[in-house]
Amino acid sequence: MGNDFVEKGQVNKAIESYIEALDLVPLPKNDWETSTWIYTALGDTYFYDCDYEMAKNNFYNALNCPNGGSNPFIILRLGESLFECGEIDKAKEYLLRAYMLEGYKIFFNEDDKYFELIVDMI
Repeated sequence: MGNDFVEKGQVNKAIESYIEALDLVPLPKNDWETSTWIYTALGDTYFYDCDYEMAKNNFYNALNCPNGGSNPFIILRLGESLFECGEIDKAKEYLLRAYMLEGYKIFFNEDDKYFELIVDMI
C-alpha cells in the first residue's frame, strides 16, 4: 500500500503505511529481511520528501538488517542523505562504497553533486 501512496504523491499516507507494516514485524526488527525493505522504502520516501534526517535514520536501520550492508541502493541513498545532512566525510564513505559495488551506473539517475563528491577518490 505504501508504494501505491508514493505513486499517487501521498507521502504522509505512504509513511504511515510503511510504519504500520514495520509494526507487524516481530522484535528484534533488524533480524528480518522484511525490515530491510520496509526501512528502505521509508528512507526513500523521506528522502524524496526532503526529510534527510529521517531518511538517514531509516537507511542506517536498513543497513543493519539482513543483506542491507551489501545492498548498493541502500548504501547510495544513505550516502546521499548524509550529504544532505552536511555529514560530508561520512557521505563520501558511503557514496564510494556504492560506487565500488555498482560502478558509475548507480549514479546515472542521481544528481551529479553526489558523484562529483567522490570523483577525485576513484
